[in-house]
Amino acid sequence: MDRSEIADYLRTVADSLESGGSINLEAGGESVTMSPPARPTFEIKAERETSSSAPDGPGELGLEFELEWDEGAADDGDGDGSLTIE
Repeated sequence: MDRSEIADYLRTVADSLESGGSINLEAGGESVTMSPPARPTFEIKAERETSSSAPDGPGELGLEFELEWDEGAADDGDGDGSLTIE
């Protein structure tokens, strides 16, 4: 996918989160619907992976966005909310 297509996917997820709706994922004939609570745990991870055969050589860079919550758990509203993306 190109960056614009990825942005469309992220925008769809963001719109669903903002509206309080479910997030529906479909691929290869499989589908799943998830309903995040009002305050799920949100993590962003920046990664750099290197080859074990060339640890000082070029590696692979990655950026992961992750939402997590306990199934069936009540939304406790905990968390300091300190995250900045520029």
